[in-house]
Amino acid sequence: MPEFIDPSILIFVAFGIVGVAVAVTVGFFVVDRITPVVAKLFGGASPVSRLEAEVQRVLPHRRQAEEDEDDDLDDSTASLLSVLPGASIVVDDDDEVVRASPAAYTLGVVIDDAIADERVLEQIHEVREHGGRAQFNVETRTPWQYEHAFDDLGAEAKERRRRRSVTRPNWLKITVGRISDRFVVVMIEDLSDVIRFAQTRDSFITNVSEQLLKPTEALMNLADSLEQGGGDRERIARDARQVRTTCGHLNRMVSDLLLLIKAQEPITPSAANVIALREPLEAVVAAAEASAADRGVHLSLTGDVDIRVHGDTEQIRIAVAKLVDNAVAYSPDGGSVTIVVRAAQDGGTVEIRVIDCGCGIPQQEQTHVFERFYRGSNQNERTQDGIGLGLAIVKHVALTHHGSASVWSRVGQGSTFTLSLPVAR
Repeated sequence: MPEFIDPSILIFVAFGIVGVAVAVTVGFFVVDRITPVVAKLFGGASPVSRLEAEVQRVLPHRRQAEEDEDDDLDDSTASLLSVLPGASIVVDDDDEVVRASPAAYTLGVVIDDAIADERVLEQIHEVREHGGRAQFNVETRTPWQYEHAFDDLGAEAKERRRRRSVTRPNWLKITVGRISDRFVVVMIEDLSDVIRFAQTRDSFITNVSEQLLKPTEALMNLADSLEQGGGDRERIARDARQVRTTCGHLNRMVSDLLLLIKAQEPITPSAANVIALREPLEAVVAAAEASAADRGVHLSLTGDVDIRVHGDTEQIRIAVAKLVDNAVAYSPDGGSVTIVVRAAQDGGTVEIRVIDCGCGIPQQEQTHVFERFYRGSNQNERTQDGIGLGLAIVKHVALTHHGSASVWSRVGQGSTFTLSLPVAR
């Protein structure tokens, strides 16, 4: 047995890490699945209910002021539509929306008293002409004015968010039917949460399984080398290095999963959790300076770093560190990475921007970069072993702190990631 390696200890440690990874995998799904259930049990208002309540205020004036003088729906039909689950829309023979649930607006099916989705409108025409019922699925986007209806932002901040914010699609099941010679009803079932969870689950299982296979394969190679014997120190050392590398990679994945789980817990603003940004941001710069200096990347921190927010110092430090590490990794040798801190014009939020001059992100990939395990096409030798959880952690830290995360990028020009947080009052 070579003196420079103790395979029993190495194998024990590696399998210990694999065990932790499996435990975290199970724990992740338990937390991810039961969090909304717990919120409902304790009476917490969901973001969707808050949104729909606010949309009642910002709907077109016609929905608020107009009575039944222009429609001929009988009372029993109107009452039935009001108690049906999901959202409903009633369209007259001029394709004008005469009644619509608030969710029809928030889901992007109705805009300004008109059907906004072409496929839904086509099926309305078909059913009106030939009768029967049509059922199909569509994908929509929530209009910006409804998505951020309850954000307490000034005009400038809202415009910046409109340009940069990453939005998620709505997956809807649509049923269209005729209820009279004049009126057609559109019923909407929102399947977004179900589909999103299924996608996340499948992606999670696939990616974690792939990560768990790598150290297992490395351990098998090391075991083969030890069984064959013959004193091939070079081969054993090579296999041992591979075990160390894959275990390190798995260890980073486990750490990121634990951070992601922790970032699901909302922060309640109070006098006890008011922090200045200087400490976590200076800690990020200090930790990243060595790796940046190795490649001649200039790292700087500017702006009003003494702004105070409500939050968890460690979570904010980790979120900004993920952005800075990415910026350094994607920057060319001799490039620069800048952290800029500034308050929005309305004074309600503070923006932490991490700016690089790297390769940039293709436009079609920008809506996916905050998704768990998503890996873009612009990988290099420094990023190819990444897991794809860093920006998901950033997003969830932002949401936990009642803020937002956004990206601006152009291929060949670099990227700017912005973490926006409410200023402490």
